[in-house]
Amino acid sequence: MTLIVTDRDGKEQIIAGQTGMSLMELLRDAGFDEVLALCGGCCSCATCHIYVDPAFTESLPALGSDEDDLLDSSPFRTANSRLSCQIVYHDELEGLKIFVAPEE
Repeated sequence: MTLIVTDRDGKEQIIAGQTGMSLMELLRDAGFDEVLALCGGCCSCATCHIYVDPAFTESLPALGSDEDDLLDSSPFRTANSRLSCQIVYHDELEGLKIFVAPEE
């Protein structure tokens, strides 16, 4: 299973997706240092902000209130913004394209 990631420099990389792991964990394990994930995935810092390809919107879990509040604090929030710690990879996300959001 694969995940297509574009970093802040515009470089695209294909990484392995593993069912049951959060996108934040997959990015961290693949060496994306741009995704700081300072809170370790507790949805309390927004340092794992990504943009998700809109084609996958219906396959994602609903945006939670904590995630929504944290994203509101970002000047780089878009309609496709999510916190990678809040999305668990599963089969329906095969080929998901994500983009690392700009650093705040």
